[in-house]
Amino acid sequence: MAQGEVLPYPWTMPAIRFPIRIGRRSRPYLRLWTVRPDTAFAELNDDIEVHFGRFRIRTPVANLASWRIEGPFLWITAIGIRRSIRHGDVSFAGSPHGGVRIDFREPVSWGRMKVPAIYIGADDLDGLAAELTRRGIPGTDARRELRP
Repeated sequence: MAQGEVLPYPWTMPAIRFPIRIGRRSRPYLRLWTVRPDTAFAELNDDIEVHFGRFRIRTPVANLASWRIEGPFLWITAIGIRRSIRHGDVSFAGSPHGGVRIDFREPVSWGRMKVPAIYIGADDLDGLAAELTRRGIPGTDARRELRP
């Protein structure tokens, strides 16, 4: 190394992958959307990139405003790729066990749509929430708010 030469600094965080839970009864339906265990996950590094079969959404972690764990949900309202008519958020879920809602500071372009938030039906809801908290994103667990 020459004098005065600066070594490159690894600015990126190591990638952490959170699989999206795919329920046994949901598998045949989700295969129609090319969703399998190896194609359904959220990956966090400097960005969050969520894959659900051939669908994906990506934004920098700096664009994440907050998170909230919600659920469990009814099967019919949870499974698959969904977009809320009322709020415009998108859901990628393979089981009704719950999801982590992530609100964006600025809506994310997804095709022709602008998405203000995403629900991720991660297998490890608490682990995903803990990693978001570790990266400075505030949140709450609504499941605990509802328990007596």
